[in-house]
Amino acid sequence: MNAVLEREAAQQETQEIDMQKLEELMGRAIVDYSGALQSSLIVLGDRLGLYKALAEAGPQTSDQLAARTGLAERYVREWLNANAASHYVEYLPRSGRYRMSMEQAAAFAMEDSPAFLVGLFQTAMAAVKITDRLEEAFKSGEGIGWNEHDHSLFHGIERAFRSGYIANLVQSWLPALDGVVAKLEKGARVADVGCGHGASTILMAQAFPNSTFFGYDYHQGSIDVARQRAQAAGVSANVHFEVGSAQDYMGGDYDLVAVFDALHDMGDPMGAAAHIRSTLKPDGTFMIVEPNAADNVEDNIHPVGRAFYAASTLMCTPCALKQGRVALGAQAGEARLRSVVMSGGFKSFRVAARSPINMVLEAKP
Repeated sequence: MNAVLEREAAQQETQEIDMQKLEELMGRAIVDYSGALQSSLIVLGDRLGLYKALAEAGPQTSDQLAARTGLAERYVREWLNANAASHYVEYLPRSGRYRMSMEQAAAFAMEDSPAFLVGLFQTAMAAVKITDRLEEAFKSGEGIGWNEHDHSLFHGIERAFRSGYIANLVQSWLPALDGVVAKLEKGARVADVGCGHGASTILMAQAFPNSTFFGYDYHQGSIDVARQRAQAAGVSANVHFEVGSAQDYMGGDYDLVAVFDALHDMGDPMGAAAHIRSTLKPDGTFMIVEPNAADNVEDNIHPVGRAFYAASTLMCTPCALKQGRVALGAQAGEARLRSVVMSGGFKSFRVAARSPINMVLEAKP
């Protein structure tokens, strides 16, 4: 190890600035800068109905879109040009009009699309509001609770993750688990731990009306919203939301306990795994959905890993440190997650499904 460090230090001392590499670095920084600013414009376009109006009415000039949405044309024109430069809308120079392709509409104008992206930008806008507090946390080592974030973060997270759940949960993730779908169709007891606003719970309840679903989250505000969402979706009869953490949620004899994108946020994931095992039936299943990550840092240095490491620094790691001493981070990797789950007393663990964004893990008592 010392020899490796000495070689790296020697290389550092003899390095000179490579102008081509510097220009490439500056180019990436400009992309980041424009992306950070574009996040605000995407959220505005969603709130003001600009994307939906453009997608629904077809090619329009800035005057036409402004009139359709009741907004000031000069602002609308600049917003359109910013989106065109980002390739989020298309500009038609011959007619001076703008339009959205089907792909662009799916990403920015269609709330129930499995490709809907607005929630990601909404999350980014909300997450960075913690920057001043995070600066102090870096110095003290203290955590920042999920409930301490700007409340717009919770709505952004719901919209961001809901798209992935729409695309995968019923269609591929649940069928990848051993015998779970048959139980759900017949009538099972399911706990969704760390359910947030209940997007995953409600989607499962809609797909499997014979089963009963219990959503738990330690954040009262999220539970209040989840109850409203369930009523609006018409699934209040087979969905129940209650305040509870992964270490103390109520009930037992569950056929399935699921944790969606939340195990790495917990300060005591080993304790959570142990409690989850104690609430499962002997033949029950623990379903863990986590960001897809390799076990080694060097294998996560890519665009998806970049996004998850950034999100983890702002949200996941501070949340876990607020609750306990363990902070897995959003790129924990299969090996570390296996160790955490098996320490809770589970006898088997496997990767049931994997996508570029998520991995679905299955554990059995």
